[in-house]
Amino acid sequence: MSDKIITLTDARFKEEVLESKLPVFVDFWAPWCGPCRMVAPIIEELGEEYSGRVKFGKLNVDDNPITAQSYGIVSIPTLMIFKNGEVAEQLIGAHPKKRIKQAIEEVLATP
Repeated sequence: MSDKIITLTDARFKEEVLESKLPVFVDFWAPWCGPCRMVAPIIEELGEEYSGRVKFGKLNVDDNPITAQSYGIVSIPTLMIFKNGEVAEQLIGAHPKKRIKQAIEEVLATP
């Protein structure tokens, strides 16, 4: 995993995501999930592209069920973008890079 992508946990989610000054892109995933593995390289690329503007993190839903349940994650991958501690955008399933980038740009464009 790229050094631009942080590993999120139940214990550090509030600090790393909800209290972040930057928007945070969170990939809710699991190692056994095929579509999750499909979007992983896209997320790595976007982590590099948006470095310094958006924080990127991955949360393994098997290892961190409290956070996954609190956000109603029932399908993975679920991609959420948090801004000011709130969910600003959500994509469920594997999406092409163009669509994920569009979601990030929309969040960045809103005050």
